[in-house]
Amino acid sequence: MTFLRQTTQVAGNVRALFARSYATNTKYARYVPSKGEYPKGFNVGGIHCGVKKDGKSLDLALVTSELPCSAAAVFTKNVFKAAPVVVSRAVLDARKGQGIRGIVANSGCANAVTGKGGMEDAESMGKAVDGLVGEEQAATIVMSTGVIGQRLPIKKILDGIPTAFKQLGQTHDAWLNTAKAICTTDTFPKFMSRSFKLPGSETEYRIAGMAKGAGMIHPNMATLLGFMATDAPVSADSLQGILTHAVERSFNAISVDGDMSTNDTVAILANGAAGGEPITPGSPNEAAIRALITEFSEELSKLVVRDGEGATKFVTVSVQDAKSFEDAKQVASTIARSPLVKTALYGRDANWGRILCATGYSGVAGVVPEKTNVSFIPTDGTKELKLLVNGEPENVDEERASQILAMEDLEIRVSLGTGGGQEAQYYTCDFSHEYVTINGDYRT
Repeated sequence: MTFLRQTTQVAGNVRALFARSYATNTKYARYVPSKGEYPKGFNVGGIHCGVKKDGKSLDLALVTSELPCSAAAVFTKNVFKAAPVVVSRAVLDARKGQGIRGIVANSGCANAVTGKGGMEDAESMGKAVDGLVGEEQAATIVMSTGVIGQRLPIKKILDGIPTAFKQLGQTHDAWLNTAKAICTTDTFPKFMSRSFKLPGSETEYRIAGMAKGAGMIHPNMATLLGFMATDAPVSADSLQGILTHAVERSFNAISVDGDMSTNDTVAILANGAAGGEPITPGSPNEAAIRALITEFSEELSKLVVRDGEGATKFVTVSVQDAKSFEDAKQVASTIARSPLVKTALYGRDANWGRILCATGYSGVAGVVPEKTNVSFIPTDGTKELKLLVNGEPENVDEERASQILAMEDLEIRVSLGTGGGQEAQYYTCDFSHEYVTINGDYRT
């Protein structure tokens, strides 16, 4: 498989709920793309329609396909599912993942816990797009993000959808504006694209995707919206399994603060506009495109963690030599969401006892203290710092530990020593004073 990757770069600054600046934060400049490889047949855009009250921030995103798409989605498992989650799932179920024509998303209001009226609002957003693309049966996925418990200013959104539709395009700027339009407390728009070829084929395909999220991040999933689009010919029967596999290793393997939202949705559209042999269950290239979409999803989801509210560090928690992938992921998840681990990381305190403690209460059977190992892995290529070896504490060089913990990126590695050989990664960040400030002021 050949990937033609683009270099990603970004901009963003002051973290204020409905007032964004994407031009001055050089810290994240490397994460936002300056160009891209975008899939054929998709028209996208983002506008300001008035959900956000600053009068200028983009708050309505629209994606349409010139061809009917196969589609799949993974939704929050929160019992209080937001209206757009319920509506989108019903659309996909009714169409059996086929014939989907677009995605409409607003930021600034989550349309969550809004009763019957909220459901009607979500349905009306989808219908407005259906009419513009010539569909009589519901064919649009709906997403919303922002404050919970408030009704949408639905007239502004419905008035804005035709305006957004007229401005849709296929340029890099059109994709960038779409990514900006779904941001809330994000400090930079998160989107990527790639070109790729599948084994045995000379056809060049493209995939693009974007996500939003910075807080209330923890599977399944997070205050997180994400969608991807590809011009590869993937059948609906294959696409749902592919996305589920990918999300389990990406958007469901990240945590900023351990809170699960009401609105989480990750969706993918495949319109087949690039041509080629259809990818169906069991077909030769199904595994290849699943691996590609999984890797793409991992990279996209990492951007969410990097922009974690108040975060100063990006941390990979790697758990090795577990009896199963599920066991490894459960231990990694427990470590990643521990407030004590995350505050120690912020304070550059090599308090590995907190890591060990989280491993012990993870609920995974078969963890043997005498076979457990814990290390810090520097990202500059220097030697790992061993903290615990076969259950015995090392004489830790505190100065070296502090140097590693001062790095923007680092890895916590835990080996369970079960002999099972299975592993999993989880992506998280530290807890800082700024996180409390942001969330103390979020609504009022």
